[in-house]
Amino acid sequence: MLYVVEHLEKELFPWCIIEYRHITKIVGKKNVLFTNLRYKKDCDKIRGFARAVPGSYTTLGLKGVCVLDQTATDELTPDDKESFSAIVIGGILGTNPPQGRTKVLGPETLGFSRRNLGKAQMPTDNAAYVAQQILECGKTLAEIPTQDGLEIPLAEGESIQLPYRYALCNGKPLISGELLRHLKDHGGF
Repeated sequence: MLYVVEHLEKELFPWCIIEYRHITKIVGKKNVLFTNLRYKKDCDKIRGFARAVPGSYTTLGLKGVCVLDQTATDELTPDDKESFSAIVIGGILGTNPPQGRTKVLGPETLGFSRRNLGKAQMPTDNAAYVAQQILECGKTLAEIPTQDGLEIPLAEGESIQLPYRYALCNGKPLISGELLRHLKDHGGF
């Protein structure tokens, strides 16, 4: 399965790089492709740990594409492994409340299917993990434990609230240690 991250942020923020690096650890760097990076320097930053191209995934001629979209009617299921060879995830997530940026990808006009991972928004790395658990481990969405919201202490009397849905791994929310350090060092994103 190819996991495609279509980058739609205005720039390649440090937190994006951290989440993207975490995705490569989750699904394996040979199984992920980062697309839509506007500048060569951004591609070069990603190419330090994964494959990256400046163009959109829509220009690559991919077949069997499924775009993850929380507004999609159908949920991603283990049976979808037979229908899809590429899953387009995050980089299209991240704002609260969601802005519906998946629509700019035009999945229906390109003949691509859409699936959801539930109606709550997940960080990009969590969407990759959940999709992998469903497609490669055969779990249903209901079998993957999650938690809504996460409070991260930053300093004495300070914390940041992340309003997203997190997969639970061994009872703990899936979040990169590198991202935790970044949030604490910078007082947020």
